[in-house]
Amino acid sequence: MILFRKKSDLIIRRDDLKKNKFKIGLVPTMGALHEGHMSLIKRSIKENDYTIVSIFINPTQFNDKKDLISYPKNLTKDCNYLDSVSKDIIVFAPEISEIYDENLSIKEFNFQGLDKFMEGQHRKGHFNGVGTIVSHLLEIIKPNNAYFGEKDYQQLRIIQQLVIENNFPVNIIGCETIRERDGLALSSRNSKITGSYRKFAGKIFEVINYARINFNSMSLDEIYSHVNNFFDNIENMELEYFTIAESEFLVPVNKKIIDKKYRAFIAVKLQEIRLIDNIALN
Repeated sequence: MILFRKKSDLIIRRDDLKKNKFKIGLVPTMGALHEGHMSLIKRSIKENDYTIVSIFINPTQFNDKKDLISYPKNLTKDCNYLDSVSKDIIVFAPEISEIYDENLSIKEFNFQGLDKFMEGQHRKGHFNGVGTIVSHLLEIIKPNNAYFGEKDYQQLRIIQQLVIENNFPVNIIGCETIRERDGLALSSRNSKITGSYRKFAGKIFEVINYARINFNSMSLDEIYSHVNNFFDNIENMELEYFTIAESEFLVPVNKKIIDKKYRAFIAVKLQEIRLIDNIALN
């Protein structure tokens, strides 16, 4: 594992790899690495000559300062974890000043409406922050392939659109969600769930999987009613949203159309920790 903290040092390494025509894979992360990240990293290692893992807690995608401050971080632990996977992994863990000016300037993007609902509706400005850091990383690293998890499916679709709109010469590769035994999608935020609250977290997957199983036999109104009643009877969890949307353009729907693909999206607060998930319905 090789660690770079400065952008200029990484660019020298990148140029050397490009000069020798090595294929570069990028896995952007905010640290607090887990097996979900590792599934992306291992795929990148398999499909590229070199893998660069960025570790950067991006301040411009947090609309809640408390969430930013409390986000789990341990660079030493993360680097040791990566070193145990491969000695050849390149880590880019810059300070904020290496990425942003002192005003934390955010770029404005045209996401063709992909940012209007779900996370975009509940976290104003979030996706412009995501787009800003991803565009910076793509410009600095110039990877052949970049890997993102489907747990953040809306983010994945937005990054795919960002690449099209900005003509970035990179393949954006979506990877399946990795889950714990009870179905909870792996997330760095899971480590903040304490004590008896953990047993409730698996309810998130339980309810979206119910939507998947019953999607063809129940109406959308029946599914929505079931989900709302489900969370009304759980005191420790607050449902922020549950939405069934068309998979490509992410527009919420109130009726099914043959030959269209749909996904269920959900955001829940548990112990003041915000957890999101999604699942393909057909």
